[in-house]
Amino acid sequence: MTHDELRKLECARRRALWVLASLRPGDPEASSVLVVLDALDAQERHLTASTAEQLGLKEVRDSVPVQHHHCIDIIFEHDIPQPWRERFLQASVGSTRISDGPYATDWHKFLSGWEAEMRHLEAHRATRHELKLD
Repeated sequence: MTHDELRKLECARRRALWVLASLRPGDPEASSVLVVLDALDAQERHLTASTAEQLGLKEVRDSVPVQHHHCIDIIFEHDIPQPWRERFLQASVGSTRISDGPYATDWHKFLSGWEAEMRHLEAHRATRHELKLD
């Protein structure tokens, strides 16, 4: 997957997740957002089919070292494997950082937020599945 393809995919995913965050599972308005997220997941699987399997949330959390830098903790972007780096960058647009790298607290906040977003997405998908069975 090219950097541009990944950036566009993760930008679209971020926009859809932000919309979904304001909707409760079962809300009919979530249907179109879920279609977009399903399509993005399929596109990602297609684009990454020939590459090694990407790291899960726990593995990526454990793989990015925190660096102590001038009285603050930061991470180096180059230590974050793709697609997680692009996901973090898309979620962090406008965030304060130093020139050497983003604050470690922002990285950890992103990972916790991602986990919550995925639980919320799965609740929406489960509700959609339940509604189709009725």
